[in-house]
Amino acid sequence: MKRPTQADVARLAGVSRATVSYVINGRADRSVSITEETRQRVLWAIEQLGYQPHAAAQSLRSGMTKIIGLLIPDMHNPHYWQIVRGVEDAARAEGYDLLLASTSLDPKREQHSVRALLRRRIDGLILLLTFGDRLASEIEMLARRHGPVVLLGGQVPGLDVVEPGYESGAAQMMRYLLSLGHRRIAFIHGVACPTLGGERLTVYRRVLQERGWLNERWVIHCGSTLEDGYQAASHLLDCSPRPTAILVVNDLLAIGALRAVADRGLRVPEDISIAGFDDIEVAAYLTPPLTTVRVDSETLGRESVRLVLARMRDPERPLQHIRVSAQLIVRASTGSAPAD
Repeated sequence: MKRPTQADVARLAGVSRATVSYVINGRADRSVSITEETRQRVLWAIEQLGYQPHAAAQSLRSGMTKIIGLLIPDMHNPHYWQIVRGVEDAARAEGYDLLLASTSLDPKREQHSVRALLRRRIDGLILLLTFGDRLASEIEMLARRHGPVVLLGGQVPGLDVVEPGYESGAAQMMRYLLSLGHRRIAFIHGVACPTLGGERLTVYRRVLQERGWLNERWVIHCGSTLEDGYQAASHLLDCSPRPTAILVVNDLLAIGALRAVADRGLRVPEDISIAGFDDIEVAAYLTPPLTTVRVDSETLGRESVRLVLARMRDPERPLQHIRVSAQLIVRASTGSAPAD
């Protein structure tokens, strides 16, 4: 079936093709006067024919693609999908579409994805980088060629940043666990790159070190999958004495830890407490529901879009650094430390 054209719309509405173009693009010049009745007739013809403006042609005329790119590290972690939802909702509200890419926590794929974005025509870009220290030149080129680039987490000179408040969230979590009487607190640092989640681990170490309770045997560095969380927790449960609480770098790995405890026939939180970060949607529906630190993922996405659009409108505005606050969410996976 032949795609309707502006000429078809003009014939059905009984107007010139130029009039159709003025109505569609929302612009006119002093020599053109379009009445509201004419505009409504054109809009009616567009609806009747199902006419869709050609995106590429509009892009060439305006210099804008109405596309925002988003690079995320992992398709499997629900935390990132909540960020995607926030970005997409905010972008669509402003008339933009979303171009999404994932790096699968692979440094070569991340580099390839960033370089691929260099070849695309997009109006702005939001980056969640895993191996950003390896991509300084590419990121600089992205900002130069594509204008607004917003970094979600991390620091790159010359870029606007939206930062999740994990540091304050980790401090809240540690105060809470100590208030429950826990002294033997373990940490599962399951990340693709050692620098990720570093602020959470730093706060954990500092709080315990200040009290003389830090035991590096209870800090487990591992990969970023559910199975990695399971195996790390299993190792901690074999320790003697074992920890009374396990703090996990994110909720996804905390799910693996919960399963490891259950497979040992132990109870959460009576025998051991488990807590995470992110407050992914499933966290409230686990058995038991997971205590966690919430940094609203959708807000992270929406704030990133806001900075991209603000930079489009005013390229010379001062650099922005937005911090999204954290909130401790207490649920049934944590309780008082068991008596020795």
